[in-house]
Amino acid sequence: MAADVTILVLREPGADTALPLPEYQTSGSAGADLRADLGGVELVLEPGQIRLVPTGLRVQIPEGFEMQIRPRSSLALKHGVTLPNTPGTIDSDYRGPLGVIMINLGQQPYTIQHGERIAQAVVAPVTRARYVMAEALEETLRGAGGFGSTGRA
Repeated sequence: MAADVTILVLREPGADTALPLPEYQTSGSAGADLRADLGGVELVLEPGQIRLVPTGLRVQIPEGFEMQIRPRSSLALKHGVTLPNTPGTIDSDYRGPLGVIMINLGQQPYTIQHGERIAQAVVAPVTRARYVMAEALEETLRGAGGFGSTGRA
């Protein structure tokens, strides 16, 4: 079992205090559900439209961790609603409002309800790399082969 990490949460002024904090739906869930805080109204996401959906929350992530914002598979499969910058990263030093960038790739408008689960937050450790200029890179069998160069499974 992974070590527990504490995420401090603060509600935005005017946020709906009846909405639950991010929560895991099962004991095996990797992501905690984030909810739309729309001030009690609905938000219609038209086909092709991108919107920033507020959660009404701010978070404090411990140094050495990030919060990845990922789509909910049910919204993507059933309605074509997903996140265009998946996964979105919330850095440990960010203290602003937590919003979810959503896009409707479906054919029909999708109505986001106040309090609806719209995304998942996955907390992950961060490894910071050191970048160093090199004279050359080691050769591999793949070499510079990119997109599709390893064939189809």
